[in-house]
Amino acid sequence: MAGEQRLPTLAAEVLAEFAGTLILILFGVGVVAQAVAGSGLGEPQSLGGHDSIAWAWGIAVTLGVYVSARLSGGHINPAVTLALAVYKGFPWRKVIPFWTAQFLGAFIAALIVRWDYNEILTKFDPGLTTKSQFVFSTMPGNGSLPVGLWGGFRDQVIGTAILLFLVLALTDLKNAPPLANLAPLIIGLVVVAIGMAFGADAGYAINPARDLGPRLAQFITGYEHAWRDQYGDFYFWVPIVGPLIGGVIGAGLYILLIGRHIPEEGAGEVPTRPEPEYDVS
Repeated sequence: MAGEQRLPTLAAEVLAEFAGTLILILFGVGVVAQAVAGSGLGEPQSLGGHDSIAWAWGIAVTLGVYVSARLSGGHINPAVTLALAVYKGFPWRKVIPFWTAQFLGAFIAALIVRWDYNEILTKFDPGLTTKSQFVFSTMPGNGSLPVGLWGGFRDQVIGTAILLFLVLALTDLKNAPPLANLAPLIIGLVVVAIGMAFGADAGYAINPARDLGPRLAQFITGYEHAWRDQYGDFYFWVPIVGPLIGGVIGAGLYILLIGRHIPEEGAGEVPTRPEPEYDVS
């Protein structure tokens, strides 16, 4: 409409990151609540299992990126924002605002899922213990496999390195990226693959906001031990620090092994537009 007032650029970008991360967590945490708590009450197995969780998280990433990409680049992940600031010239002054929006989007979405699934979760796990804790936040070995704190840390570094390596490969205009705005769809498939191949050790958070926001939401709604894992160790920092380190490593490896060796010739054949900053999970 003529004369329509738009928000300043940074404010619009922050709102886009909030909305994109909100969508990501609504579907991502929602599917875990359904598959774990719903099926745990004896409901049909069609409610889901590991594969449905992996697919739903991948679809959630795709949808979250499509929601936010036009305004903010569709990071929806602090590890992506940090890696782009380190290597791709993303302004450092925007890092904290983006991180804040991503965390708040994840937090609000988790509160919505917690409210909507309250009866089912309470019936499944009346004490709100580690039995259902990983519906919202990740735990080493998914709460039952023989993996500890440092195994989870290792896993988060590796998983997020893989993610950022592939995000840069799929959004590098010099590297024949997916066209017709298909990058978010392919990145969603990357998250599906990571979930299916690297989901057992630590629940593939690969996104600090994805874990910290829901973890705080569950803590203030009755999960007294949300900051600890099943062994009693303070685990909350692992899916924050691990992905931030892994993202920088993975993006750096892409540039070192692939990006810096792609000739500039031919890059001009791509229509002039800002380089996409799509991400994920």
